[in-house]
Amino acid sequence: MTAQTAQTAHTAHTAPGRTCPIAYHYGPAVFRHPVPPQLDGLEVLYVVGGLYGNELALREVLRLFDAEAGRKQLVFNGDFHWFDADPATFDRVQSEVLRHVALRGNVETELARDDPVSNTGCGCAYPDWVDDGVVDRSNLILQRLWTVATPAHRRQLEALPMWSSASVGPLRIGIVHGDAQSLAGWGFAQERLAEPAHRDTVRGWFEQAGVDAFACSHTCLPVYQQIGPHAGGHGRWVLNNGAAGMPNFQGDTAGLLTRVALTPPPAGRSRAGTVVGPVHIDAIAIELPDADVQQRFLSVWPAGSDAHVSYFSRIAEGPRYHPHQVVRQET
Repeated sequence: MTAQTAQTAHTAHTAPGRTCPIAYHYGPAVFRHPVPPQLDGLEVLYVVGGLYGNELALREVLRLFDAEAGRKQLVFNGDFHWFDADPATFDRVQSEVLRHVALRGNVETELARDDPVSNTGCGCAYPDWVDDGVVDRSNLILQRLWTVATPAHRRQLEALPMWSSASVGPLRIGIVHGDAQSLAGWGFAQERLAEPAHRDTVRGWFEQAGVDAFACSHTCLPVYQQIGPHAGGHGRWVLNNGAAGMPNFQGDTAGLLTRVALTPPPAGRSRAGTVVGPVHIDAIAIELPDADVQQRFLSVWPAGSDAHVSYFSRIAEGPRYHPHQVVRQET
């Protein structure tokens, strides 16, 4: 590598939108802390990551959750803001999300800053395979979104934790936005989990954390990856719901949430899933009227805007990804 190439690589790695600040880090051992009482001994757990300010998706999540029976809890694990760059929508989304258990993602962490422009940019910590244009536009989306957050909003977001844990039946679950080490980590991305060497690293994270599963989001594509087996015999699982507020599959415009429960999922709602002992784990579809979703998006982010350039094709058509790619078992 030439000196110029090395400098270019370093600049890309440390550019706004690609960095992962020290303050974002926690490490796997934190998940050995006791499970909070409100999240312990659950029969139904919903983990909703990447709502992205989609108020229609939020309403549908709440409707689905209200229909569940038993001891239940709903957790928003970060990036519940993003496209809601309208003051009234932003306020409604935040008010409703904070009625439940909520973690901050990189979006909320950066929104909580006193200055909309920082060396961290959007805080996404994008890896090399993400195009520079996407990174630059995300930084600009964050700056616009920051202008609709009031000081009171920012104080609420700053107070949110970066991680939590829960238990459903025999499963102990670490809940994060990014990965086992960092709020914006990409270690649970489907691209990284396809690498055997990286799965060995993740296996070490599980050993340090003492959990049976990690429920996460951040990386925008869903994957339920088995990491195991271990002494319990059922393996450990990374449960990445992709995005609750955007489509996850080609030709399917539904968002997804992760449902972990002692009962089967609602009929026709699971796009992919597995069963671990007595526990059902499913990617539950958040189905919405396409025209309404697109109209709301376009009212805030018209053609040519940063979010439109980066996201509208996915909102209209879904990404090049399919349900059969979600559940990956390790032999």
